[in-house]
Amino acid sequence: MTTKTAASTRTGGATPSERTPANTKLYRTKNDLPPATRAQVADLLNQRLADCIDLQTQCKQAHWNLKGPNFIALHKLFDEVNDSVEDYVDLIAERIAQLGGIAEGTARVVAERSALDVYPLVLETSDEHVDALSTALAAFARTARLGIDEMDELEDAVSSDILTEITRGVDQWLWFVEAHQQG
Repeated sequence: MTTKTAASTRTGGATPSERTPANTKLYRTKNDLPPATRAQVADLLNQRLADCIDLQTQCKQAHWNLKGPNFIALHKLFDEVNDSVEDYVDLIAERIAQLGGIAEGTARVVAERSALDVYPLVLETSDEHVDALSTALAAFARTARLGIDEMDELEDAVSSDILTEITRGVDQWLWFVEAHQQG
């Protein structure tokens, strides 16, 4: 009997080194990573891209629907978080393109692939939005950290560095958002 590892659960039943994305189209590039590695990295990054785009929409959902005490401070904070997450989306999508892959970031693909929980549409208080957004930030940081390990296993230091940079930023935003629940 075979047991699934955490990596195999995230990647559809196979660890990154076992997985060969059958339908990952690659454009020609002089990038020196082997084509099979580029295909695996692009596929894994597309999963993180779905998570990141989902996180961005959750930031906006919180930003648009916030009510109650600390409205202005949280409204501005959630917008700043969204702006940073938008930059992270670009970093991931552009890395996929650099590898010769296709960034798959449509709303339908994101809804199908995202590992994040669905953001609740009806929240009553600013505290509930703070809790929901901090939960989403923490979940995204967790998947990005797992992605760092996957990129290291595939020996793509650049993609690993990108996910490290993103995780560093998300951890800081998580700290800022969670601070509104403490004290």
